[in-house]
Amino acid sequence: MLLVPTHVAPSAIQGIGLFSTGFVAAGTPVWKFQEGFDLAISPATVASLPEVAAAHVWRYAYRDDATGHWILGGDHTRFMNHDPRPNTGALPGAIGPVVTVALRDIAAGEEITCDYHAFDGTAPEKVGPSPRAGSLDKTDSAQLPDCQHGARP
Repeated sequence: MLLVPTHVAPSAIQGIGLFSTGFVAAGTPVWKFQEGFDLAISPATVASLPEVAAAHVWRYAYRDDATGHWILGGDHTRFMNHDPRPNTGALPGAIGPVVTVALRDIAAGEEITCDYHAFDGTAPEKVGPSPRAGSLDKTDSAQLPDCQHGARP
């Protein structure tokens, strides 16, 4: 569930994106999973869906590797585009349930982004391999932002 005012508009990154309606200060909570509003869909349920519905889940949800469930946001979260240097994510060391925060100040009208590789088990299929894959040690990776929310592939 988005926690800041946003709107959907054409994106220079890809198709449609999610944009901040107002200024968002660094550290401000931006998104959290809210049971009853967002969906956690089991792999068995996705497998039982008609092809067109399963394709919708694959495109607009992310697969949580910890649970195997597909997380589908109940709002415009699904239009958040991938950026390898995102402006939202989880703070280093965060453990679930994770609240996504602004990693830096976000200006009014700026596109809100996340790094799909930080949380979506299907990111390589959706946006290609991580440019950081194989290039970080554990010390370096602890410094990287981690984004936890429904993302738009």
